[in-house]
Amino acid sequence: MTHLVILYSLLLVDILIFIVLLTHILLRRRGTSETRLAWMVFIILVPYLGALIYLMVGGVYVGRRFREFKKGKRTKLNFVEHPELADLPGIEPETPDPYRRVFTLAENMCQSDLVGGNALELKGNTSDFLKSLCDDIESATDTVHLLTYIYLTDSTGHRVGDALRAASGRGVTCRLLVDSLGSRAFLKSALRRSLEADGVKIVEALPASLWRIGSARIDLRNHRKIVVVDNHIAYVGSQNIADPAFAPKAKFAPWIDCMVRLRGPAVHDLQRLFLEDWYLDTGEVNKDLLEVVPHVHTDGADVQIIENGPEQIGSETFSLVLQSCFHVASDEIILTTPYFVPDVATESAMHAAARRGVETTLILPQRNDSRLVSLASRSHYEDLLEAGVKIRHFTGGLLHAKTLTVDRQLFLIGSANLDRRSMELNFEANMLGWNPDFAGQLRLLQKSYANDSVEVDRRKWLDAPWTKRLARNAAGMLSPLL
Repeated sequence: MTHLVILYSLLLVDILIFIVLLTHILLRRRGTSETRLAWMVFIILVPYLGALIYLMVGGVYVGRRFREFKKGKRTKLNFVEHPELADLPGIEPETPDPYRRVFTLAENMCQSDLVGGNALELKGNTSDFLKSLCDDIESATDTVHLLTYIYLTDSTGHRVGDALRAASGRGVTCRLLVDSLGSRAFLKSALRRSLEADGVKIVEALPASLWRIGSARIDLRNHRKIVVVDNHIAYVGSQNIADPAFAPKAKFAPWIDCMVRLRGPAVHDLQRLFLEDWYLDTGEVNKDLLEVVPHVHTDGADVQIIENGPEQIGSETFSLVLQSCFHVASDEIILTTPYFVPDVATESAMHAAARRGVETTLILPQRNDSRLVSLASRSHYEDLLEAGVKIRHFTGGLLHAKTLTVDRQLFLIGSANLDRRSMELNFEANMLGWNPDFAGQLRLLQKSYANDSVEVDRRKWLDAPWTKRLARNAAGMLSPLL
């Protein structure tokens, strides 16, 4: 009798746990219906492990200071105020319709505005970026701000570190913000200690530990790659501070990235973004740095900085901007990303563009460092190929560049992958712009990726063995959770 009481009691506890968790999932304000359904199925199929994983990474919470800042309780910062820019000659954007509608959407969801007069330089490989970055740091006279997801203690890490050390020695204030998980080894390294000893300010972004599980979700990461030098030069893109050989995952090397060197009004938004992130991890206010009026470059590009992250109004901004880009395309779309696990709406927008006759090309790495993500990505191929999307597998390494060009006029480049993590969870920074000249340069880089790739044959893909289709579609069911 006692055993039956214990058994029924345990069963009742199980049922109560399921009811509480499923109710919590259904009451979540953030997330999509397919994400909620995926979590519910996962918890039912893998009862205790699923419940534990959901409690650890199912919610979207990143800590009290961030929540208060986004809700406006930290009003003394007032980071969103811009200096008076409207009257600066050449700052008024010239983007034509229908592309202007994409920026209208972004402006309604972001803190930044579309601004003209930006000089852009494409850095299509690590070597070019590294030389330019170190030259700018060596020429710095006031501040150097660097935010990265991964900082390795390899030759690139030491070279950038030496440039920061030298700048700090000249009296330049150097702030280095690195993600807690992505730069875990660096944060424990002798290089970090030596840089701090020479005056470089180093901060761990979103500290990750088991002790923080109750107050902050530890897998929400700061994935941005931003550099701002002296408030008038900035970089944004996909490049971590790491060699292309990328020692932690060398078998997938080389890692192929690109960055943009930027001068003009949009630098102000990247500076604001860095200072917000710096404040959220330090409490340090540097509002005076946002009072500098930027230089406007004649005939420069129209640019808007697109930020997204968890627990903010614009958490879905990136996916909506992508969809809008696909909808306004009339001739050509070229998209590169290392991780392709789109939501339903974004994938549907891509389908629609291809079926309208827009030449749509998707370039992905042939070998991916995440087996599960690679399988989930490939579960989307069949519908894309049927719609007429050309899918190419890059064979020259791990294509890590996240780029988009539309009709040789519109462009997007930054840190966000085309997956749920970048769209809904991580802190990302991207640059959306209109300029036929720069879009043409970026398109040439994309074409070089295409030349070093092989096209997926539609008929062979559709005739794949059932075992491969089973693995892909099983992984695809987890797409909303990846």
